[in-house]
Amino acid sequence: MALPALELLAARGSNLVLAGRLWAADLFAGYPWPVLKLSKERGARLAELRAHCRPGTPALLLTNSFGSALDFRLASLRPAGYRTDARRLLLARSFPVPARWRDDDAPMHMVEYYYELASALAGGAAPPVPRDLSLRLAPAAVERARRSLHEAGIRGEYVMLCPVAVGLHKGKVKAWDGFGELGAELTGTGIRVAACPGPGERDAVRAAVPGATLLPETDVGTFAALLAGSRLVVANDSGSAHVAAAVGAPLVTLFGVTDARRTGPWSTHAERVGSADGWPGFSEVAAAVRRQLAARPPSPRQ
Repeated sequence: MALPALELLAARGSNLVLAGRLWAADLFAGYPWPVLKLSKERGARLAELRAHCRPGTPALLLTNSFGSALDFRLASLRPAGYRTDARRLLLARSFPVPARWRDDDAPMHMVEYYYELASALAGGAAPPVPRDLSLRLAPAAVERARRSLHEAGIRGEYVMLCPVAVGLHKGKVKAWDGFGELGAELTGTGIRVAACPGPGERDAVRAAVPGATLLPETDVGTFAALLAGSRLVVANDSGSAHVAAAVGAPLVTLFGVTDARRTGPWSTHAERVGSADGWPGFSEVAAAVRRQLAARPPSPRQ
């Protein structure tokens, strides 16, 4: 969801170095931006930041936490970000949280939230935030995805199901429970159904969609290429849905505990089903999937 913000800064002449989780290097492998993989332990993180960044280097914090601001200040960088979590004194440049972010009737999306921060830092009028994302895929990731599909016996088109969503949201499970039935219905109509488990998720995915072709666990860049090549992706409101949106994949996203207006996939190719007040029924999801498939009939080669 931060991609438009990053692309804006790069277009304004910033030489970006991304600092974050281990998977970021794979996800952004198609860009010229170096990625600094930060450790979980604070002492190690500070040592990594000091080793790779000169004192006084400007740093934009897309996170809202006090801890991230403290890390970058202790590493002698000049962090900038929103005035959240009592961290204003730690920021070299601080920006007020947009008024729209607090508007529950017409809430601001996270993509807009990040983009407005980048716009404020860059200065000057910024173009409107794009309505679709366009994540660049590294050629190596595309080749790994092609090979993974070939080895799994998938030669033509496929629908990708992403049934797992890790963790809880306000104590509630973030995953819809109808993926098994949906997979069976799709398979019964002759559609090839695939699933790609994340690290440690293979058993959970196999249980959720027993009839799907399970692809091997892979890096997030290759996973993005697999989503980009699918006829349709069906996913919970999770990282999988956001990666699918980032690569422009046709998408049905399912909501049951999260707010689509703030964290839903940023894509004109996505259909959102359900709400923060409860999961959709099977018939509602199946109807959305049929609409999306009808809008994208199989290619003649299949």
